Amino acid sequence: MLSAGALLLLTSEVFLRNVKPAVLGPAPGPAEAAQRELPPGSDAKPQAAPAPPDRRYQAWVAAGFAAAALWAALSRLGDPAVPLFSGAAVSDGFGRVVAAVVCAALLFSCIVAFSYLESLRATRGEFYALALFSAAGMCLLAQATDLIVIFISLEVMSLAVYALCAYLRRGKRPAEAAFKYFILGSFASAIFLYGAALAFGATGSTRLADVAAALRSGGPSGASALLYAAVALLASGFAFKVAAVPFHMWVPDVYDGAPAPVTGFMAAGVKAAAFATLVRILVSGFGDASTGPRGWRALVIWLALLTMLFGNLLAIPQRSVKRMLAYSAIAHAGYLLVAVASMASASPRADATQGLLFYLASYAATVIGAFGVVAIIERRLALSGAGDDLSSWSGLSDRHPGLAAAMSLFMVSLAGVPPTAGFMAKLTVFRAAIEAGLAPLAIFGVLTSVAGLYYYLRVVVYVYMYPSAKGEPVQGGRLLSAGLAIAGCALIVLWMGIQPGTFASLTQSAANAFGR
Repeated sequence: MLSAGALLLLTSEVFLRNVKPAVLGPAPGPAEAAQRELPPGSDAKPQAAPAPPDRRYQAWVAAGFAAAALWAALSRLGDPAVPLFSGAAVSDGFGRVVAAVVCAALLFSCIVAFSYLESLRATRGEFYALALFSAAGMCLLAQATDLIVIFISLEVMSLAVYALCAYLRRGKRPAEAAFKYFILGSFASAIFLYGAALAFGATGSTRLADVAAALRSGGPSGASALLYAAVALLASGFAFKVAAVPFHMWVPDVYDGAPAPVTGFMAAGVKAAAFATLVRILVSGFGDASTGPRGWRALVIWLALLTMLFGNLLAIPQRSVKRMLAYSAIAHAGYLLVAVASMASASPRADATQGLLFYLASYAATVIGAFGVVAIIERRLALSGAGDDLSSWSGLSDRHPGLAAAMSLFMVSLAGVPPTAGFMAKLTVFRAAIEAGLAPLAIFGVLTSVAGLYYYLRVVVYVYMYPSAKGEPVQGGRLLSAGLAIAGCALIVLWMGIQPGTFASLTQSAANAFGR
């Protein structure tokens, strides 16, 4: 469905660029305009130049396809698992929840991007087509159970996101962000592919079920060592996608250079799809290699410790809100890795799975809303060309109380303050870690969350307690759609914090996808 929407948008863009100008005639150039000048006193009316094509409908077409895909995923949450592509993928409860998170992220991002691109006069069909293609790759990635299909869907997602990062060809920052992401992402893909090759060499198959069977049976001589090397390489490849330390180097520059709506979509969608696939690989394929000195549980624990620590420490000195949110994304990847480590134990696996899904959904709503506010600040406040610097947020409550309240809500949710979704997400993840015997890891996560309060609440302090910065007041008009998306994200954050049981009931079947 998402791919069909992308093709439809590309077709409409081709029509607007080629067919429609041929019918209406090209806009007059300087020489032609001079010929059309009328002599003084003439009563003849000048010929009007053809109006530029209206592309605003493309955002709503993309949003419509995203909403339809979201409804399709939600309506089938309780259905039994269905194999796809002869068993190379599976449509189960876990994959459907992740697909719903991705489609919701796409929906809100398209609505925010409509206002953002209209203010820049940069609306083009290829932007929304790329967003739909990337979301299609994310949805397939979350449901893939074959290493080859995982690699293909990973590249579909990644290539579209690379192009989205460089969509605004204004200045060096977008191109630099896309280039860095592309180069480092290519290395990560190569590492993953090398791990897949080792898994195939040890088992003769790229299916995760066959890999799991080979681990249980012991396999031929030397296969065990190859499989342990394979799981390390596969996990390293996805550690880059989820921005885990020490594979996080690309995050600050890419988040800072990409357009704000793209950054929000990337932070929510890519993280959700990558974590879903990482869980499938580790639990479904290499579940019997989780414990022991060479098991992946120890690797994930160390990744979680480093990611939580350095993500929060590096966010503290940041003055740019976008870079602060980038390092915050690294820290939140660490908390999600705590849930992944908890899934190595069979007893609390359902609770850990539910905690992971709850965290992904709450983080998606929060970060898209936060970057939606950043997009408005960048484009409409006109504060000396530095829209995301902390000084630009001074006194925002005086100029626009609604934006100030929304941003404050998103910040306290990211910090894990009740009664927001972020608090319940961390609570469920840390509780599952304690049940899995990882109490020290949970305590470390709580301590790093306390450290993160500083840089989150600092934004709130600037918004409410600092004098107003010089700048134009936020205006209406085209900001209406972005405001609606931000309000929707804020309502989801509050709903998931106050009524977490509703989401838990929706994801009950997904929680048991990897066993109770």
